[in-house]
Amino acid sequence: MKKFNLFKEIIKVDKAELIQAINSGKKFGIDIEGNIKYAPYENREILIFSGEHKPQAVSALTPPKQPKIEDIFGKNYQIVEDDERVLIKAFSNWQELIGLNIPRASYDDTTADGVAEFSNKDLEDIGWNATEFNINYRTLIELIEEKCEGVILCIEQEEPYQFSGLGFIGDDDEAKKVIYEYSQGVAKKMIAENPLYAPDNLSDDEEEAAEFFKVL
Repeated sequence: MKKFNLFKEIIKVDKAELIQAINSGKKFGIDIEGNIKYAPYENREILIFSGEHKPQAVSALTPPKQPKIEDIFGKNYQIVEDDERVLIKAFSNWQELIGLNIPRASYDDTTADGVAEFSNKDLEDIGWNATEFNINYRTLIELIEEKCEGVILCIEQEEPYQFSGLGFIGDDDEAKKVIYEYSQGVAKKMIAENPLYAPDNLSDDEEEAAEFFKVL
């Protein structure tokens, strides 16, 4: 998986398309590639902005005014208009972007507690059963981030070190295969070598997990 670090990235948007979206009166978003998206958003859509512009009522004495682009985004965005493009830095709006993107993310790594679950049921089934063999979610996440396609939308600093991110897995089936085979191998080794995990010593939950990983 690749990181999209909002501290470093500048999102480039076509100015004409952005103005068209603003004037449409529809709810629209901007993804990390600078593409305009209209609601409802698709699964795994990663957005750095979502909103809509409702023009104020006007009269013959007060003709409509084109809103300033920076006013549409608000104070938590840095906006630079560059000829036919609009350049956007969005890291100051990170807290709002968490809430905006969590419904479409594969996992949430934005809290001090770390990842607690996967949004995909099949991945979550693997994660839940893996805990019976002392495999934590952090281990599984690191495997996925190393071996699978996808994007980590994050805010990362080096001094002082800070990391917070949302994971968007590109292919759930690929991730499922990676963490299932890893967990299966660990479970098989523990049952074969650790007396506490000998078949006769397994608790009901451990036995169920062993059957899930097909090592009994």
